[in-house]
Amino acid sequence: AVKRSDKKENYKLKQEYIDECPDYLREFLTYIKVIKDRGDRTEEAYFLDIRCFLRYLKIQHGDEPKDSEWEKIHVKNVPLEYLKSFTLMDAYNYMSWLKTERGNEAVTRARKTTALKEFYSYLYNKSKLLSSDPLSELEVPRVKKALPKFLTLEETQQLLRSIETKHTERDYCIITLFVNCGMRLSELVGLNIGDVSFENNTLRLFGKGRKERIVYMNDACVNAIRDYLPYRNAMNVTTTDALFLSAKKNRISKRRVQQIVEKCLKTAGLQNTGVTTPKLRHTAATLLYQHGGVDTLVLKDILGHKSIATTEIYTHLSSSELEKAAQSSPLADEKIEKK
Repeated sequence: AVKRSDKKENYKLKQEYIDECPDYLREFLTYIKVIKDRGDRTEEAYFLDIRCFLRYLKIQHGDEPKDSEWEKIHVKNVPLEYLKSFTLMDAYNYMSWLKTERGNEAVTRARKTTALKEFYSYLYNKSKLLSSDPLSELEVPRVKKALPKFLTLEETQQLLRSIETKHTERDYCIITLFVNCGMRLSELVGLNIGDVSFENNTLRLFGKGRKERIVYMNDACVNAIRDYLPYRNAMNVTTTDALFLSAKKNRISKRRVQQIVEKCLKTAGLQNTGVTTPKLRHTAATLLYQHGGVDTLVLKDILGHKSIATTEIYTHLSSSELEKAAQSSPLADEKIEKK
């Protein structure tokens, strides 16, 4: 039998990263992963963002020349005193440096600011290594919320109708699940046969931080999986319980799924829409909201969001709906005649 661990991406923080961590950073990463229950990829993102900050400190304190090769600046020996002497004004200078010297966009600077604020909060409130938190008042750079790209209902139908590949049953099933269930790429790749329940018409998904949730399948999803399973079973694979397999009879990779989506979009003449694999998740959410009348709270649970604020980006209205709303005003036909 295949163990549940087969669903994991078998990823952990690289040993070279662990070896480079000062004790206080390694303890912070442990806190992030174990206590805050963040995922492995999130742990790595925190490490990279804090390492950037520590490299900056070494340059500012003259431990490294300003023209040093960035990737060769090691942070294992950054003393805690550098963090203790760091002020709110220093943080503003760091944010400015990220923008002007590193060329970081607002979304990147916002992420690095959030990581830094949480790092300092930990050092002050949890590990007690700092006597105060100088970054408690640091504001996160404002990021303009762009409306997510998505396929219209007609484009989605066009995509589904045009799928014809060497593995049509599998590829049709993959895209059907994407545009109906709104799952993440990692969730689809991680699906096992045991996660499919035809009795309840449900799928068990494992999202960020290995958080489990159940989503219901409509008839299109049920039929797509039923049509695909005989094709999968004919491969006679006993080494993995993965639902979706590659041509090499292994669990399909994220990159292979991305290639499948790219090819199917191109075949459907939709290659210039800016839609990628994550955008199919956006498509599902948008269609559920605009055409299915699904409430945002329900949509939040379907998508596996922690916060309703994350879900609200999918509630954008199309231009036709905005026009319809404008014409719905009771004053739309009002006309004042000049005397």
